[in-house]
This record gives sequence, structure tokens and C-alpha cells, in this order.
Amino acid sequence: MSKVEERLKELGYELPTVPPTMANYVSCVQTGNVIYTSGAGCYVNGNPMYLGRLGLDVTIEQGYEAAKVTVLNLLAILKSEIGDLDRITRIVKLFALVSSAPDFYEQPRVVNGASDFLIEIFGEAGKHARAAAGTSVLPFNNPIEIEMIVEVNEG
Repeated sequence: MSKVEERLKELGYELPTVPPTMANYVSCVQTGNVIYTSGAGCYVNGNPMYLGRLGLDVTIEQGYEAAKVTVLNLLAILKSEIGDLDRITRIVKLFALVSSAPDFYEQPRVVNGASDFLIEIFGEAGKHARAAAGTSVLPFNNPIEIEMIVEVNEG
């Protein structure tokens, strides 16, 4: 078991089954030592953890947890691509979309769930640049979608 997976276990989490793509695209693309993931959502056992918009159907606290689950899905995708999560040397950037009610302005607080979790897992290497944007709707009524850019070492 990798150090990253051991850390997840210490925190009370385990990697889920890799979620399937939902259209004609791949889950991630590697170029050189950088991997770009496609957007992922907060699915547990193939079912959405929450549905709807923040500030209307989903609370900030639920959104924070949904962001953590989304990170788990992204890490599962990365593991399927690189084989060993210990190859990740840096979380470079997150881009997060938060499905938001018209008067909801707390997208950064929601995305903190992902950022805080990555730093808990990877320490200094988990600190990253990010964007947290609101949108009126996301595919399949998901409350959050996150894509990630990571740097990896030679495997």
C-alpha cells in the first residue's frame, strides 16, 4: 500500500472504484510529468452524494464534504493512470465549479473541502493554485465538479 493510501486510511478514507467517464473523453491525460484530469463529481458507489445547487438544495457543509469525495474520485482516477499515488510530487492546481443559487457567493468555502483534504493527505506537496467558480447548473444536477493538475515523477 502506498504512503498516500496509508494516509487516507489514517484519515478514515479509502479509494473508491474508478468512476466511469460519462461521454466521449478520457479521465486524464499525461504530458511529460504533468497529468490533467477531466472534471469529476461527488459520486459514492456510482451514485451522487448530493444533487442540486449550493445555497438552495445543498448546504456549505455538505458541499465541503462533497468536495472531499470528489478528491477521492480524482485520486482513484490518478491511481488507475499512474499505478502508485506516491508518484505524485505536487498538486499543481484545482479548477472547481460549484452549482450555485443566484444569491450564493461562498464557492471558496465549498472548495476548501478539496483544498484542505489535499493538504491533509500530501502536506506541503498538496498546496496548490486554484479557481473556485460558481455556475448555474452542472451536468446531471451535480453540486460540484473539480478537475486537477498534478506533477508526477518518473515511474
